[in-house]
Amino acid sequence: MTDTVTNGTMTQFIDRCRQNGLKVTPQRIAIYRVLRESADHPSADAVYRKMAAASPSISFDTVNRTLLTFAGIGIIDTVESYAATRRFDTDTSQHHHMHCLECGLITDFCDPGIDAVTVPVEVARHFTVLGKRMVVSGICRSCSEKASRR
Repeated sequence: MTDTVTNGTMTQFIDRCRQNGLKVTPQRIAIYRVLRESADHPSADAVYRKMAAASPSISFDTVNRTLLTFAGIGIIDTVESYAATRRFDTDTSQHHHMHCLECGLITDFCDPGIDAVTVPVEVARHFTVLGKRMVVSGICRSCSEKASRR
């Protein structure tokens, strides 16, 4: 990640925190940096393990509550998961996910055709639709190749 992208993203992060009355603390900045550097939609536990290596005094509860706070104010998104573990995504733009049911890999993809799908009238009658996201589940190429070698 380039310094320009990191600094621009960090400025947006700080602005969003302040707009929502959230103090910008060194721990919150560090947690956000770990998320930005993770391309794999990490769980709170994965973020905690990375954080604990550099900051042994940080607790899992602090990391988890911070992630939920970030999600609550729109800094990050929670990702649909087939596992019991909640996963997080710093990309809050319109996109979709592919989930591997074997290894748990979550991969982003974009498709204007999916984005253009109209919400059924029955849904729109009962809900104010704020977004649409498709989740494709299956087996990733790596897991398929491992299975075929067995």
